Amino acid sequence: MKPKEKAFVEEQKKLNEVKNWLNDELSDKATYKDALYNKVKELKKASKGSYSEELEKVKTVYEIAEKNLSNYSEAMEQPYFARVDFREYKHLPETLYIGKFSLSNDKTGDEVVIDWRAPVADLYYSGTEGEAYYRAPQGIISGELNLKRKFLYEEGEIKDIFDEGINELIIKSSLGEEALIDEFLRINLESSTGRKLKDVVATIQKEQNEVIRAEKNIPIIVQGAAGSGKTTVALHRLAYLLYRYQGTVSGNNILVIAPNLIFLDYISEVLPSLGVDEVKQRTFEALAKEVLGIKNKLYTKDKKLAWVLENKDGKEYKYVVNTSRVKGTLIYKTILDRYLKIVERNLTYNEPMMYESSTIFTAEEIKRLFYKELAHLNVSKRKEELQRYLKSKLEGRIKELQDKSDFQFEYLIARSKKTMEDGPERRKKLVEIYNDRDESRQRIKQGIREAFKSYFNKDKNINFKDLYSNLFLQEDLFEEATGGIIPKALADYMKESYKKSIEEGVIDSEDLYGMLYLKIMYQGLAEEFKFSHVVVDEAQDYSLFELMLISKFTNYNSLTIVGDIGQGIYYYKGINDWNTVIKEIFSNNAVYMPLSQSYRSTVEIISLANEVLKEVESSLLPPRAVLRHGREPELIKFTDNKELGAQLDTIVERIKGMNKKSIAVICKDIKASEELYKAIKGTSNNKWEIIRDNNKIISMDLMIIPAFLTKGLEFDCSIIYDCSKEVYKKDKEDGRLLYVSLTRALHEEYIIYKDEPSELLLNYMNL
Repeated sequence: MKPKEKAFVEEQKKLNEVKNWLNDELSDKATYKDALYNKVKELKKASKGSYSEELEKVKTVYEIAEKNLSNYSEAMEQPYFARVDFREYKHLPETLYIGKFSLSNDKTGDEVVIDWRAPVADLYYSGTEGEAYYRAPQGIISGELNLKRKFLYEEGEIKDIFDEGINELIIKSSLGEEALIDEFLRINLESSTGRKLKDVVATIQKEQNEVIRAEKNIPIIVQGAAGSGKTTVALHRLAYLLYRYQGTVSGNNILVIAPNLIFLDYISEVLPSLGVDEVKQRTFEALAKEVLGIKNKLYTKDKKLAWVLENKDGKEYKYVVNTSRVKGTLIYKTILDRYLKIVERNLTYNEPMMYESSTIFTAEEIKRLFYKELAHLNVSKRKEELQRYLKSKLEGRIKELQDKSDFQFEYLIARSKKTMEDGPERRKKLVEIYNDRDESRQRIKQGIREAFKSYFNKDKNINFKDLYSNLFLQEDLFEEATGGIIPKALADYMKESYKKSIEEGVIDSEDLYGMLYLKIMYQGLAEEFKFSHVVVDEAQDYSLFELMLISKFTNYNSLTIVGDIGQGIYYYKGINDWNTVIKEIFSNNAVYMPLSQSYRSTVEIISLANEVLKEVESSLLPPRAVLRHGREPELIKFTDNKELGAQLDTIVERIKGMNKKSIAVICKDIKASEELYKAIKGTSNNKWEIIRDNNKIISMDLMIIPAFLTKGLEFDCSIIYDCSKEVYKKDKEDGRLLYVSLTRALHEEYIIYKDEPSELLLNYMNL
């Protein structure tokens, strides 16, 4: 028997042993969970709705037992995906099996399967045979890695095994270059389908693993080429951080900021499949509205992009684009900071606190505290600290004014005693004076306390939408805050367009972020919006101002920021250089980690996309495709809708014949999508779904979708619609949009055009 055949038989035997053991464990864990469930029911009944500490403890244990049972049940199909044989120096050799979840034998205490996030599992992802090490809490563990084996499953049984070094082949690419290819990875990529995003714990590559296991309390900026798995890596990083920092970090204090609702639906299965629950997932627009408590209709970034793409030749175009540029810079932050100083100047905290004609606290004392000694705090915190400090002195001030009032009554008492003879009249008079004195003391005490409360209540219910609006609606405020740095024509447009949107009850998302900044700087963030870690996906499409704002939602600047400059389609405000982000937002205290390998598309598809990228972006290295070959992207010329419908049907039939399902016709914008949808409704035999920016859930089967909504998505086959010379012009904006569209396909790609193809494709066509 050949060595591989012998190893295969041994591994099948091992798998059967583990599955038999798992069956017994599942039975025990189900019995234990049922017993806990009954205990919870009994304690609930006994507590009769009142708080019970024992009940809460048992409920917690029950939830853990339920999750364990779920993990062990899921593991029955594929208990593990890898094996490493490692001998730590001065220790005996160990054989370790690695899976999605840790599986332990409760009777012996042995770990049957190691969690992929455990320190020793790093040997599988980053180790190579021979001398190897991994980082553990107690330090570096060194030794010798003798075997790294991967398992390919089919219907719960091992189909094949792959050992490092044996199953890695030297293959020549179409360009004549030699490259080492991981056969296990290639097979997994070949079989992948463009449905919802899945976990990839078995095929995480070394460069991805380094991002996943990077330290938590420093911003990580990942420049990930199209198809490099940056979104998947970011989500797996969350699962790793929750494992690594369990006890201090939980799912409910982690935030994922996604580009749109479609994207949130697309990634919805990844975290649960990794055993991660309760992570907050939002678009930044939705998060800002939630923090501000604003219900207004929003003019979203996607709606604005759609308008920009469809009106590039219009008169208003340059004003819209330049307004976005201004509101996306850190100069805009400076303008809002200056505006806040004006707002602070007009607060009551530069006035004395008065009771009738008496001064409780002088203006000088209040101003010194509020504007100097407490200036490092936000306005609300300053107010809180000022109020706390002055309150500690309030009783003393009350007594001083009471004593001053008492002095006047003492004079009246002495005068009455001196001028009136002792008798009923004098005693009556003195009682009245004493009563008036006591009433005066009480009135002073109550009056001062009310004056104190009123002094601090004047800006209690501040409306940040109104506060922000005043900047644009009051000419003197706008001029003072901007200092004349915005050209007059643009400034006038900004004020008029803002006024118009407010009258229509609509808020531009860029103004929403301005309101959010004012709130954060004025009041700070509530605890529910302070997160241990924040992931920002498609970060290149956010402005510097927006990324700066996002950074304020996390403690210690703990962020994972992933994006691709080459896919920056929000060119009028987005990020063009990660160095600027590192310098301007994080003061050079951030880690830059590039992912240059593309795992999504075939060599042929990536070659086409790279030719387009070269036309519009010279600062980035083009992505390198895993050597997985397929059909060359096909250029198809069409003349009319009837012909187009038939051509689409032919493509659908071919892709479905390959056992693939997700096919997207990618249009340049929403207008083109709607026109195509109407055009092929009667000419195609297939039922197509049109995707708009308000879609929350998509089927991922047959769809017509605008290019900007495909960010982060992938399809078995993509069809680029109307990639004609007049539609996709040879400029950076259209080039980036086309690059995004071309990098969505996993297996096959078609480019449809009228008359002449876009000049962006000419280099590829001449190869």
